[in-house]
Amino acid sequence: MRISALAVTGTLALSVAVPAGTASASPPSFPLGGPSSRCTTLSVAAPAGTEVESVKGVRRAGGTITFPAVAPQPAPPPATGVPAYCEVTVTLTHPGVGDRAHITVWLPETGWTGRFQAVGGSAFAAGDFGPGLATAVKGGYAVATTDAGVTPAYLDVGWALESNGEINTPLLENFADRGQHEMALVGKEVTDAFYGRPADYSYWNGCSTGGRQGYMEAQRHPDDFDGILANAPAINWDRYVPATLWPQVVMNEERTFPAPCVLDAFTQAAVKACDPLDGATDGLLSEPAACAFDPRKLIGKAVDCDKKKVTITAADADVVRKIWDGPKTPSGERLWYGVPVGAALDALAGTKADADGTRSGAPFPVPAVWVSTFLERDPQFDTSTLTYARFAELFEQSRTQYNRIIGTDDPDLAGFREAGGKLLTYHGTADQLIPTQGTVDYRQRVERLMGGTDEVDTFYRLFLAPGVGHCGGGGTGPVPTDPLAALTNWVENGKAPDTLPAAVTDADGRTVTRDLCRYPLISTYTGHGDRRAAGNYRCTAGSEAGDIPPLSTSTPDSGGSDTSDGDTDSDRPELATTGSSTTLLLLAATAATLLGCGTLITRRTRRFPHNRRR
Repeated sequence: MRISALAVTGTLALSVAVPAGTASASPPSFPLGGPSSRCTTLSVAAPAGTEVESVKGVRRAGGTITFPAVAPQPAPPPATGVPAYCEVTVTLTHPGVGDRAHITVWLPETGWTGRFQAVGGSAFAAGDFGPGLATAVKGGYAVATTDAGVTPAYLDVGWALESNGEINTPLLENFADRGQHEMALVGKEVTDAFYGRPADYSYWNGCSTGGRQGYMEAQRHPDDFDGILANAPAINWDRYVPATLWPQVVMNEERTFPAPCVLDAFTQAAVKACDPLDGATDGLLSEPAACAFDPRKLIGKAVDCDKKKVTITAADADVVRKIWDGPKTPSGERLWYGVPVGAALDALAGTKADADGTRSGAPFPVPAVWVSTFLERDPQFDTSTLTYARFAELFEQSRTQYNRIIGTDDPDLAGFREAGGKLLTYHGTADQLIPTQGTVDYRQRVERLMGGTDEVDTFYRLFLAPGVGHCGGGGTGPVPTDPLAALTNWVENGKAPDTLPAAVTDADGRTVTRDLCRYPLISTYTGHGDRRAAGNYRCTAGSEAGDIPPLSTSTPDSGGSDTSDGDTDSDRPELATTGSSTTLLLLAATAATLLGCGTLITRRTRRFPHNRRR
């Protein structure tokens, strides 16, 4: 199970989906002078606590649009067939902070469906660099994104530290929360002014960092959006991000650095051993947590690595066991969830080889940056020096210092439910960057607080995707084909999805389909028919063996709501690496995936009197 740089790039491009169908909306009407005139004369009222520095509108002809390369990612493929649109850039500042947040809104001149969409970011980039905007406009959306006043880059966090070495908290708050909320307000205001009426619906569509942003909107700004699609969400950021450095800590402490081919041998052996548990031998694990494969079974096995035979050692098996188990304190207390069994291990347990073949760790950039800059406050800090004891100290520091700012783990969604919002999430069970169990833990906490599974399903549904990697990249399982369409159907027509259609092309070029089941059900083979066809599977109750005890403890947050300030899901950036020769390149490429895009949908107050989302 390997993920290539191309696959990672594709994940970014696909993180904003376009729903099937259109909202019923009358065509936009324009004043004398047409849409071009309206584009250049828009004005914006400043959201509370901000000042508007400038509003600039430019008409774009559309057609084929190219996008810049943003390190470490190459330039994404051009978008074709983009309709003519108005591009509005609004620059906000927060008095006393000295920041400048740029909000970009694209408004199609023709074909507007009456929907508004907000597109989020990846890794440490708060917003989209163009592909998500183009996809949304092609789908008939008015669409917005923001840089939140921080550097528009995936890994550059030079903004994070003040000259005195202290954390720039206002900018971190922009990145964590404030920037997205202000984008929603400004984006919808610009949409209203351009078309002469409010949007009918507003949606958030994001994955990874974009998924985290969607959850933050539901938790803190429940009136902003009607529908939130937040996949593989980087929630529990304060714990999940440092937790993703754990594989590197293990390898450094044990002085054992398994090559990618060795790690892959453990993954394949575990999948083969546990594959039949869901009734179908198809290479997919519906419940990775129920897999009790012992990595010691591979000790002494010879595997092919770059045309050389490598014998798996007891030390290799011990490293893999610790990575699967997840981070712990020196006394054995579990801190967070490990890499799911069946997910590619070399994404977080990346290594590099010297000229003589000696291996050393190549940490995933996002947790390395988080630990060095936000915790050690030294961008040059060498994470390879971390001991088990120091890692546990930094994990606790991250939790206590940053949970209330960027934890994104408050289970109280009462405001979102009362506003009529719908939250839809899918998460791959083979996610190599963000442990799937962290999302499950959050969903379980929401159920405990808000009346159980049936009640929560009325406004929040989770779908687990067997064998699917981070944001649909790097795995082998069927990926949801159009989750945004399922969300819009739920929001606009009241039809809650019980399953999500998914598909993938296997190694033989054949299409494999599956209907993903809503949590806590799992997809089980009926025992009859083609294992590649969705119709031969049923949604059934999962096994108790797949239940991992929750890590979370609840404490009041600064707002007085019940949120986890203890051991709960942590958001982490998602990247993947493959093969010793491409490990460093892929580490960098994966970092970009973290900042998944987001989409928001808001309905008009006149249609839903209870909705305060104006």
